[in-house]
Amino acid sequence: LRLVAVLRATLEGEKAAVLKRDHHLPLSFHRRQEELKFGLGLQRLQHRVHEIQALQDGPTGKGPGLDGAVQSPAPGTAPQELPTLLLEAVKELEAAKQQVLKRIQIWKRQQQLAGNGATFEENLAPLQKRCENLVEVYFQLQQQVMGVSAELGPELLARLLERFNEVLSSLVKR
Repeated sequence: LRLVAVLRATLEGEKAAVLKRDHHLPLSFHRRQEELKFGLGLQRLQHRVHEIQALQDGPTGKGPGLDGAVQSPAPGTAPQELPTLLLEAVKELEAAKQQVLKRIQIWKRQQQLAGNGATFEENLAPLQKRCENLVEVYFQLQQQVMGVSAELGPELLARLLERFNEVLSSLVKR
C-alpha cells in the first residue's frame, strides 16, 4: 500500500506539472485564434466595401460590364441590393468593433493586474493597428453611404449614419 501511495503522489505531481506547463498554451492559442478571427472579419468587411463600390460603379457605367441590354435591368436591382449590402457591411463593422473593444478591455485588465505584480508583455502596437484598420474601413463605408444617400432614402440614411456614429464614438471613448 505504501508503494501505491508513493506512485499515486508521484503521478499526481507529474499531472500537476503537466497541467501547469500546458496551462499557458491555450492562452496563446486563443490569442492567435482571436487575431485570425479579427483578420478574417476585416477581410470580409473590405470585401463588402469592394462589392458596394462595384455595385455603385456598375449601373453608372464606370465599372466593368456589358453593353446595352444588361445595364437596363441593373438599375432596377441595384437599389434593392445596395441597402442590403450596406446593412450587412454595417453589421460586420459593428462585430469587428466588438472584437476590438473586447481586446481593449483585456489589455486594460492585464494592465491593472500588472500593478499587482502580474507579468504584462502586451504592447499597444497590435491594438493600435486593429483600431486603424477598422477606422479606415469605417471611413470608406461612410463615404460610400454618403455617395448614395439620395438612393437610400432619408429613413435608412439616418439609421445608417446613427450606427456609424455609434461605432466611432464607442471606439474613441474606450
